[in-house]
Amino acid sequence: MANENKLQDIIGHCKEYGFVFPSSEIYDGLGAVYDYGQYGVELKRNIRDYWWRSMTQMHDNIVGLDAAIFMHPTVWKASGHVDNFSDPMIDNKDSKKRYRVDHLIEGFVENLDQEKAEAIIAAMEALLAADDFAGLKKLIEENNIKCAVSGTCNWTDVRQFNLMFATEFGAVASDNPDDNKVYLRPETAQGIFVNFLNVQKTGRMKIPFGIAQTGKAFRNEIVARGFIFRMREFEQMEMQFFVRPGTQKQWYEYWKEARMKWHLSLGISDAKYKFHDHVKLAHYADAACDIEYDFPMGFKEVEGIHSRTDFDLKQHQEYSKKKMQYFDNDLDENGKPYGNYIPYVVETSIGLDRTVMMILSEAYELQDLSTEDKKDDRVVLKFPPFLAPIKLAVLPLTKKDGLPEIAEALMKECRPHFRCFTEEKDTIGKRYRRQDAIGTPFCVTIDHQTKEDQTVTIRHRNSMLQERVPMSDIKNIVLKNLEVL
Repeated sequence: MANENKLQDIIGHCKEYGFVFPSSEIYDGLGAVYDYGQYGVELKRNIRDYWWRSMTQMHDNIVGLDAAIFMHPTVWKASGHVDNFSDPMIDNKDSKKRYRVDHLIEGFVENLDQEKAEAIIAAMEALLAADDFAGLKKLIEENNIKCAVSGTCNWTDVRQFNLMFATEFGAVASDNPDDNKVYLRPETAQGIFVNFLNVQKTGRMKIPFGIAQTGKAFRNEIVARGFIFRMREFEQMEMQFFVRPGTQKQWYEYWKEARMKWHLSLGISDAKYKFHDHVKLAHYADAACDIEYDFPMGFKEVEGIHSRTDFDLKQHQEYSKKKMQYFDNDLDENGKPYGNYIPYVVETSIGLDRTVMMILSEAYELQDLSTEDKKDDRVVLKFPPFLAPIKLAVLPLTKKDGLPEIAEALMKECRPHFRCFTEEKDTIGKRYRRQDAIGTPFCVTIDHQTKEDQTVTIRHRNSMLQERVPMSDIKNIVLKNLEVL
């Protein structure tokens, strides 16, 4: 169930504590574009690194790639994006505001009872699958779905709108603008496909094998909403797994299970996830599903698993006139080599920004710590320690008596192994609360007893439990807790 209040609390918290800022905010911002602050960029990097290790380090047959954002424009003709990368849109004639049809309808049903909402969504999905634009408009009108700005139901016909950003490439002017037109990539996958043979031959890769990539992608979303859930500039983490034709369904099921295990390794309950099978398959797929997470605005896609068949490599072979084939020496059931074929592909594609939002949504907690004598609460981000931006805060009780120097000595010991932080300003209680708010799992207090016996007080974020331990044990205590769940 949607929780708009929690979403707004997370957005405000992210700005106040240096996780996410509106882009170009001093100029009133730019719609659906955000900047990651000092703690947000660390959280994002930790998630990216964990995904990267899980793909390339934990699999002997998956390697990495970093393809350019700019690609030859024919790439996008071959991939189908020029002709097919569109969303059904509708405009309100009074407000002139444009909506993505599915977003307009999904927003409307959020306030309905579950049975009626599910019926409308089912009808919408059937109409989308049939490309029945007249039926979609009728569905909107019959349910009296109004524009949020004008409050009217005065709609245009539904039509397609291409989502790719176009720009000019090079410094030479031309009478025909299309001569220099290139696109900002709407996905990272095509960079993998056009480098399939380069990687396979230079890496001597044997099918089945995968190529993983993280990087920016760009989509001219008409209705971008949900904070960093849907942006016009975003980052993907994708892996394309090349398989023998006929085995793609088996590998599709394998990667569905493997990717769900990865999500559960983040410490999130399986009740917060569900699979959603696609009703309408993309032009390249023979099977597709989403892994959805229960965000504050309800269950939404965070990752897609797609069986892409041989569509992409076959298309690039046709448009480039270069063979995109693999010679398979393995023997079939008749004892003969499989020989030349164009591999099939199973894709896993996860939005990094959506994963950041998922981790923030899961971690954010407002706790009431009030007693009979005192009203008190705290906001805590319960990140898994291995994802937390700061792993350890070292806090000298006072600014004098040599305590800051002891704190710096502990920082020096820990700094090469994990991200740590120290500060001396304010009471120890206020400093604890600031660290809770940015998700630091451990705080260590250096006090006068430390000078006598080299022990410190370590505070655990989730339980707020404090215990006295030797200062020499701190590094190993933290390192042990940084192991993946």
